[in-house]
Amino acid sequence: MWTPICLLGGTGIDDRAAHGHDQDRFVEIGSLSKVFTGTVLTRLENKGVVGLDTPLEECLDEVTAGTGITLRHLAEHTSGLPRLPPGPAGPPDDPYAAFTEEALRASLCELDRVATGRLGEAEYSNFGYAVLGQALTAVTGRSYQQLVDEYVLLPLGLEAGAVTALPPAERCLVPRDVFGRPRPLWTLTGPILPAGGLWSTCRTLSRAVVGMLVERRLGPPAPSWQRGPSITWHNGATRGSSVVAAAHDDGRWIVVHRLGDADGTDRLGRKTLLAAPTPTGGN
Repeated sequence: MWTPICLLGGTGIDDRAAHGHDQDRFVEIGSLSKVFTGTVLTRLENKGVVGLDTPLEECLDEVTAGTGITLRHLAEHTSGLPRLPPGPAGPPDDPYAAFTEEALRASLCELDRVATGRLGEAEYSNFGYAVLGQALTAVTGRSYQQLVDEYVLLPLGLEAGAVTALPPAERCLVPRDVFGRPRPLWTLTGPILPAGGLWSTCRTLSRAVVGMLVERRLGPPAPSWQRGPSITWHNGATRGSSVVAAAHDDGRWIVVHRLGDADGTDRLGRKTLLAAPTPTGGN
């Protein structure tokens, strides 16, 4: 069974969609949602609304003073908070189903107890990004979608809602089982949304990546992005969907989205990016 794949890129990379993928249908982007959350944070800092080094308790009343956690810690995965939300786990096929607003607020009251690492040490945390999203919506009084629209999409010349948690069902491209039936999706519309619940078309996502990483239209890339020696990147994966977006310092860039088996998406993106011709005048 062929894996539906969409590959878009710039400077020597040919666009292509194969095996039933569609560049203009909405797909899950998983943890790539984090770069939108982090970009909202940096844009709010530029506006003087909040800072990277703002203590978390200044944004959320439920957080007691003295945790030492700042918004920067959350954005850079150095808060010491666990990878997954604390509390009862959801079913194996829907791990975030039990992570409700009430569960998040209960966890905020005892962050010292739920921490699994030391402040300042790197530990990738989906839970930390749920907390960051909660902080940003609380301090602004805006919904998460409104923040993404106002501080990321519209400044990049994209339509409000072009990247969203609630895409039109008739435009969604979802993973299917061997019999062609749609596979059940994870519940990512609750408080885990800022960590991994957004959907986008590959075409829209490519425009956003170019604006953020190549043209730098919103300033330096947010701390959510991962950084290698010459490549800035981030990936994401949900149940049956995976994506990677990356840009080389010389201007080459790529977005790869695959449905089905997630293995190899990162490798394919890196291999294709590095194999593309170096731009004239590039490194």
